[in-house]
Amino acid sequence: MKRLLLTTLLVSGLAGVMTQSVFAQQDSTRTKRRLTISVGSETGISMRKVESDSVKKAKASEGRFIGGITFTRLDWGFTRLVDNGSFSLSKDNEFLDYTGGKSSTFSFDVLQFGYRFNPNFKVYVAGGFDWTMIRLKKNITLLKNSPTMAYTEEDINFSKNRLSSSYVHIPLNFEFRTKENASGKRFYFVLGPEVAFLLNAKVKQISKERGKEKFKDDYNFEPFRYGGTVRIGYGAIGLFTKYYFNDMFTTTAQKGLRNMSFGITLGL
Repeated sequence: MKRLLLTTLLVSGLAGVMTQSVFAQQDSTRTKRRLTISVGSETGISMRKVESDSVKKAKASEGRFIGGITFTRLDWGFTRLVDNGSFSLSKDNEFLDYTGGKSSTFSFDVLQFGYRFNPNFKVYVAGGFDWTMIRLKKNITLLKNSPTMAYTEEDINFSKNRLSSSYVHIPLNFEFRTKENASGKRFYFVLGPEVAFLLNAKVKQISKERGKEKFKDDYNFEPFRYGGTVRIGYGAIGLFTKYYFNDMFTTTAQKGLRNMSFGITLGL
């Protein structure tokens, strides 16, 4: 708390000094400038001069590069398995039967670099992390270091039996947005392809007999996956859907088993 207070005072003081300096240096046209501190998905935390409306409009139409560290496009929703085009699992994949309401996805971006062509369109590549968590229904334990999706059936009842994977994802997004309305908000439409690289996978189980257990392995998850994302939103809130075009696992028996997700996006 003390560190936060000192940081706030330091930033406030710096802003005050710089504001006086900016006001003291008005040009011959007497265009007013003031210093503001803003947080945005394109620039991160920055200090900038805000000029008159006529100057801002002229500069807004100019293309510019954008990028840096960010924390945005936080996706949180449900995941679904698609077995050769069907939401029903085939006989080879029945052991992966899952609870839809408890199978989820979570992801966010921490980097982005791109180019804004005008106030309504930009292209950027981003980087972030993605988690998929599948709540298994059956009382099974997937075997580690197995060339197939082998498992053992347990005589105990798991209150939680979750198979999860985490990836580093790299999306290429094309963003279209409307003009700001009277409330200063816009409608957004974002779409583009995405590639991802497996970080790790694990099984987490909870039972009365064994307590809480975690097992880490790759569980034959595809080390490289590719797909696409679509987002629509208003202001900072929207909806997303993702679909991956290659198989979820590397094993032959699971050929054609893919996953998709959908939910809410924060930070458009």
